Amino acid sequence: MEKKEWYLEYEIQYNRPGLLGDISSLLGMMSINIVTINGVENSHRGMLLLCKDEEQITRLQSILDTMDTIKVTKLRRPKLRDRLAVRHGRYIHSDIDDRKTFRFNREDLGLLVDFMAELFMKDGHKLIGIRGMPRVGKTESVVAASVCANKRWLFVSSTLLKQTVRNQLIDEEYSEDNLYIIDGIVSAKRANEQHWQLVREIMRLPATKVIEHPDIFVQETEYKMDDFDYIIELRNNDDEEITYETVEKPSMPMNDGFSMFDF
Repeated sequence: MEKKEWYLEYEIQYNRPGLLGDISSLLGMMSINIVTINGVENSHRGMLLLCKDEEQITRLQSILDTMDTIKVTKLRRPKLRDRLAVRHGRYIHSDIDDRKTFRFNREDLGLLVDFMAELFMKDGHKLIGIRGMPRVGKTESVVAASVCANKRWLFVSSTLLKQTVRNQLIDEEYSEDNLYIIDGIVSAKRANEQHWQLVREIMRLPATKVIEHPDIFVQETEYKMDDFDYIIELRNNDDEEITYETVEKPSMPMNDGFSMFDF
């Protein structure tokens, strides 16, 4: 029988010497293997486990419930957030009112890149929006995650190199394995109808699309926020407010021939 992964997380009630060793020995006696172990925020410890039989997990739960030194908080098949928590030692925080919105700070860039890479590796259509103020690291994080996921990224519109607005792709650039990056502000302020036609073609592809500034994007298109599978917010700090006041006017004159590249 093939072994299956489980996620165990417990809160330490009394951190006596040898506690981890006792739990590890218990798992060993029950023929449950520890794949990964790490501390996870505020006296919690997380483990990825491997075992053949679900009955082993049931017995483990009943034994752990009798221990007064720990309190089991999670014992389940691992979710993406569980794997990242064990890997990075902290949980990804989601919005209370909107569970598909995930919040990160600049100090969490490693966790953010890892999270997006896991999303990018999943096949099929995904529409991901990313919010954040200028120069907080949005585009760089998307590109880094694309590298981790072994995906080819394509800028449909971007400010990474001055201002890029593409009006067409070559045949080999239409691929389900590619990742398409669209800057909602650049497309809204600088694009023509040819560009929007290209955007609509890309949106119909069963591939991953990342939209920077999704709020501006939905104002200029027929798409809605409900169409997004994930919304990511990146801030310099917890108290930073994400606003769009700085984009009311174009930062460069429209007649500047060097302000963007037209492909």
